[in-house]
Amino acid sequence: MLAPTLSPPARPTPADAIAAAIERIVPLQGLPIEDRLWLASHGEEVVAQSGDILFEEGTPADQMILILKGEIHVRRQQGGPMALFIGRAGQMTGLLPFSRMKTYGGQGFAVTPVWALLIRKSLFPQMLAAIPSMTQRIVSTLLDRVREVTRIEQQAEKLTALGKLAANLAHELNNPASAAQRAASNLVTELRANRQNRFKLVNLCLNEQQIQSICDWEERILARADVPEPINAGSLIVREESMRKWLDALPCQDSWEIAAQLAEQGASVADLDALTSILGSSEICIALQYFARYLRSSRSVETLLNSTARIFDLISAVQAYSYMDRAPILEIDVPAGLDATVQMLQSRMQGIRIERNYEPNLPCISAYGSELNQVWTALLENALDALGSEGTLSLTCRLEGEMLLVEIWDTGPGIPPELQDRIFEPFFTTKAPGQGLGLGLDNAMRIVRKHRGHLSVRSEPGSTCFRVRLPLYQLQAY
Repeated sequence: MLAPTLSPPARPTPADAIAAAIERIVPLQGLPIEDRLWLASHGEEVVAQSGDILFEEGTPADQMILILKGEIHVRRQQGGPMALFIGRAGQMTGLLPFSRMKTYGGQGFAVTPVWALLIRKSLFPQMLAAIPSMTQRIVSTLLDRVREVTRIEQQAEKLTALGKLAANLAHELNNPASAAQRAASNLVTELRANRQNRFKLVNLCLNEQQIQSICDWEERILARADVPEPINAGSLIVREESMRKWLDALPCQDSWEIAAQLAEQGASVADLDALTSILGSSEICIALQYFARYLRSSRSVETLLNSTARIFDLISAVQAYSYMDRAPILEIDVPAGLDATVQMLQSRMQGIRIERNYEPNLPCISAYGSELNQVWTALLENALDALGSEGTLSLTCRLEGEMLLVEIWDTGPGIPPELQDRIFEPFFTTKAPGQGLGLGLDNAMRIVRKHRGHLSVRSEPGSTCFRVRLPLYQLQAY
């Protein structure tokens, strides 16, 4: 039954005109006129307007479509619209003889006005008997279709992996970038406050002995950060409140702000009492205001250093992961590649315990670095999917003869025995629609074989291990 928007033209086209148009179908070029006339007389001539839906995803495929004019797009709806196929005038598409296609893989719609000829599935045996050369033409078209669909699916898998990598990296960069921004803002605030305070310090007119005594006092307080004393939150609050009351008695403006910084630094009321033998009440307040702002500024600078160091580490990990600006064949440090991949996926590892068992002084291997990292990404993502929000992920690297063995263990539920032989098949996946295309492990297997290595799996409930064996030297692999 025709789709609602596919209908016969108002005035049927003569058979010889349809036969002439069939000559422009690339797979059917050179077909004798009598064979083209057979198709024209047995096929159903249909037309559609721009924007018309020709078929829906998942509906039965029961006809071959010869596109005589116009353009058809097929897009996949599950997991979000994605271009799957573009059919233009001169193409033979739809269900073809010998194809195992059962349903349409996406929604087909006309981009421009379409003129097409439909050959029903029930006519396939009669068509192949009447036109013997159709067999070879159809098989060639099917092979081209398989190559194109595989290329599109692999591209989609790579884009999905790239999207996950970008999301993980954005998450990892967001934390240190936000911390650096807050620290910079706090630093600017404290610098401006101390700029206003500098004239009060000058007006104190301290002598050399007082200056030295204050410096010694500050050094004692600063030294406590190197050897922090154990203290609970309750005791810290009590200490801060006692110092705030001491400062209010001076009196001292912003006593709550000064007391909080000094308490965090490990100071006490006894330390404040020591200042009374050096300075007067107003002088103590000004000196402590400056010192508290110095402490906050110092912490902001430390946060900036730590945050920017984290960002630098992430950028270095990205460069190591992608092997940017380097030759394809390199001497690869496999444990370093594993660690770079783990860092890329760090945002998914909250609650996951990571164990590393790397044999020391492992040699580098000759390999395609960026491709090996695709293997580690596929295996680690599978392990993380199995673990969910908690569990243990173990990474092992060691030598086995002339091979380097990498093992990735997880404590997830395991892979059912009946599926263990199928997980490396292309397009096989146990994930929900839109969650994966089933090409990750297939791609990993192809890359490992390209390196003349071996990839295998062993799984039982609570323990799954993917093993990758790679030769140390490519030319000595066999």
